[in-house]
Parts: sequence; C-alpha cells; structure tokens
Amino acid sequence: MERKEAVELLKKYNKEEFHLRHALTVEGVMKYFAKEKGYDESFWGLVGLLHDIDFEMYPNEHCKKAPEILKEINASDEMIHAVCSHGYGICSEVEPEHEMEKILFAVDELTGLIWAAAKMRPSKSTKDMEVSSLKKKFKDKKFAAGCSRETIQQGAEKLNMELNELFEKTILAMRLCEDDIEEKMKEI
Repeated sequence: MERKEAVELLKKYNKEEFHLRHALTVEGVMKYFAKEKGYDESFWGLVGLLHDIDFEMYPNEHCKKAPEILKEINASDEMIHAVCSHGYGICSEVEPEHEMEKILFAVDELTGLIWAAAKMRPSKSTKDMEVSSLKKKFKDKKFAAGCSRETIQQGAEKLNMELNELFEKTILAMRLCEDDIEEKMKEI
C-alpha cells in the first residue's frame, strides 16, 4: 500500500484538524519506534496513520468499522489486526500481540496527553518538554481527562517498559516529527 492511498482514505473518513494531526503524530511516533527496533518504518507508520480511521465518523463503532473501511484499500489482515488491537479492552476484543501493536496501544493515548501538555507550554511545542513536566500532567487526572492513564500504564506494562522510559521515548519521537507534521498539515 502506498502512503498516498492511505492519506486519501484518512481524509475520506476524517475532516477535523484534531483527528488528522493525531493520525500524523501517531504515524511519526510509530516510525520512530520501528526504526529504533529495526522494523519496517513504512508499515508501522501506515498503521499509526490509519489507527483511528473509523473514530471520527463512527465513534460508537470504533475499531469495529475499521476492517470494512481498510478493505477499501486492500489492507492486509496484519494491518487490520494492528489497527483493531489499539482499542483493546475499550472498544475492541482484539488483543495487541506483536510488538508493533503493543507500542500502538501504549502511545495512542500518550501522544494525546503529550500534545495537550505541549499546547499549555509557552512554546506550544514538544521541543522543550521534559519528562518531569509530563509526569505532573499525568498525575493530574483533571488535565486532558479524556486521555486514559490506565491505558498508558497498561501499554507500558505490555512492553515491559518503565513509564518514564515510555514518556521519554514518545516525547523524543514527537519532538523529531513535529516540524514534519506541520508541513503535512498544510498539504491535507
């Protein structure tokens, strides 16, 4: 599958800037982790890009409508399983099995929390964010209340990773792709 095809599908089912930005962010973070772990960055990136393909138009069928939508571009069973597994325990019974799926499960909510925290900073950026400031926001249950701390913790556990390490790597990944996302947002 070509990225261009995936972007067209994303735009067909997602119109809100927030959802498009989130998709691009998760794509960038997944590519970072793929590179770090020696996997196919392109495939991991596409899974990140399309992970919420059904959320905006079908919020009550999230992770359930995705297989049908992804079949429009002949997505592989591997991609469909990965996309559906990110909602495990919330809106899906598909459990994350592969390392990629566990990372997606862990970083989906976390990228939302990090972005919300970044928007509160004078710089409005992740480029100067430290783990210590994210930890404070993570502990404040009222801050970005829609971001499930429990899911983030479960994700870290699935990866056998300390929460601080997951925070640090995800902030770094977002920092590295932030400028690229801004450019891509102009194109969408």
